[in-house]
Amino acid sequence: MPVTLPVTSEVPDLNHFDLDGAWRVGSRLVQGCRRAQQPVVIAVYLGEQRAFHAALPGSSADNDSWVERKARVVRRFARSSHEVELDLAGDDAAGFFTAFGLSPAEYAPSGGAVPIVVRGTMVGVLAVSGLTSAQDHDLAVAALRAELE
Repeated sequence: MPVTLPVTSEVPDLNHFDLDGAWRVGSRLVQGCRRAQQPVVIAVYLGEQRAFHAALPGSSADNDSWVERKARVVRRFARSSHEVELDLAGDDAAGFFTAFGLSPAEYAPSGGAVPIVVRGTMVGVLAVSGLTSAQDHDLAVAALRAELE
């Protein structure tokens, strides 16, 4: 079910996003990350469907798990996993999991997953894993901003 979100300055509010958009965003990210030799996994979800997935050299199955867990955080809290990490988890991850009744095996409050927003409504999630939390987040936000150009 779509969630209406306030538009933040970090995540762009797009006019349109579909399966072709998922392919464009994912492919553009793959090209840039290959050039930079970044060992990341990239996943784009449209609703509950994983519309794009790529695992670059140096990444692992652990990164696949991280993108899924980060994406669940975005769906649950309707905000970026980086914001959840900073605002809700902070230095007390155990307290975060207890307070919200969540399992660390299913959720990861760590940067790298951002909502895909179309006209104020969250329609999907873009998730990146393989670098630091902040770097993963910055890659995801930049990839969505490129869709505005």
